[in-house]
Amino acid sequence: MAAINIGIDLGTASVLVYIGGKGVVLKEPSVVAFDRDTQKIKAIGEDARLMLGRTPGNITAVRPLRQGVISDYTVTERMLRHFIQKALGRKVFRKLNMAVCVPSGGTEVEKKAVEDAAVNCGAKEVFIIEEPIAAAIGAGIDISKPCGNMIVDIGGGTTDIAVISLGGTVVSTSIKIAGDDFDEAIVRYMRKKHNLLIGDRTAEDLKINAGTCFPLAEDMTRDVKGRNLVTGLPKTVTVSSSEVEEALRETTTQIVEAVHSVLEKTPPELAADIAERGIVLTGGGAMLRGLDELIQAKTGINTMVAEDAMVCVAKGTGAYVEVMTGKMADL
Repeated sequence: MAAINIGIDLGTASVLVYIGGKGVVLKEPSVVAFDRDTQKIKAIGEDARLMLGRTPGNITAVRPLRQGVISDYTVTERMLRHFIQKALGRKVFRKLNMAVCVPSGGTEVEKKAVEDAAVNCGAKEVFIIEEPIAAAIGAGIDISKPCGNMIVDIGGGTTDIAVISLGGTVVSTSIKIAGDDFDEAIVRYMRKKHNLLIGDRTAEDLKINAGTCFPLAEDMTRDVKGRNLVTGLPKTVTVSSSEVEEALRETTTQIVEAVHSVLEKTPPELAADIAERGIVLTGGGAMLRGLDELIQAKTGINTMVAEDAMVCVAKGTGAYVEVMTGKMADL
C-alpha cells in the first residue's frame, strides 16, 4: 500500500489539511462542542463554531488549542482524527506520513504533545516543522539559498516572525498576539465606547467586513447588533472602519514592534537582503486591511501579503512532508 503524505496546519482558529497530490482539501474551525453531562462530542469544526455563544448549559463549545498550544490534549486528538478521516474520505487508514507545524517559540514539551497526537491518529512518520518555515515554503520562497527572507505569519493565537536563510531560522520571535486578540480588542472597544456587549463571532464579522489598521481613503460602516449594557436590551450600533482602526491600534502596534525587534537583531548582510526583497505576510491575520501598509510605513521596507495567505502554512507543511519522505526513500 502506498503511503499518503499529509500536512496539517494545526491552528488556534482553524485546522487545514493538505494531502499529497490533491493540495489543501479541508479547512475547518478548530472548535469542538461537547455535552458536559455525558462527555460526548456533539459537533466538530464548522458545525461546532456555529454553536459558539449559542449553546444551552450542558453543551460547551471549546477551542482545544490556545495561542498555538494544545490546551486540551484528548479533545485535540479526537478533533484531529475527525479531520483526517473527513479529508481522506475513508475509515480505514493506510500508511500515513504526517507533518504538523508548531509556533517557532514552541517548547519541546509542546512539540512532543503535537507529535503524540499525530501518532495516535495513525501516523507512521511524524515531522514537526516550525510555522515560519512552512509559511515561507507555502508562499513560494526558495529558502535553501543563502539569502535573507522575512516572514510574518499571523494566525489566530500567535504571530511568528522569522528571518530565514539557507533553509533555517536565523532570528525569530513568537508573540501571543494575533487574530483572536483583534477580536477581543473590538469587543472591549464596543463595550467601552458604545456600552454594547457583543460576542466573538460578531467582532470577527466586524473585523472582516469593516476592519482596518491603516486609515482608509473612504470610511466603511457596518451595523453591529448586541446587548445594551445600560438597559439590558438588544441594540444596533453603526460602526465605521476608522473606529475599528482605533480599537485595533494597540494590538497592531505590538505586532509592528515585534517586527522591528527582529529586524534589530538581524545580521547586517541579511538585513540588506530584506530591505531589497521586502517582508512577506502570511496567515489569516495578514488579511486584515492595511496591515501591510502599516508595517511598510513603520519600517520603511516594502511589505506584501502572500498569495493565498490563509493556506500558505498548510501548503508549506505538505510540501515539507513530501520532500522529507522522498529523502527517506533515497536512504
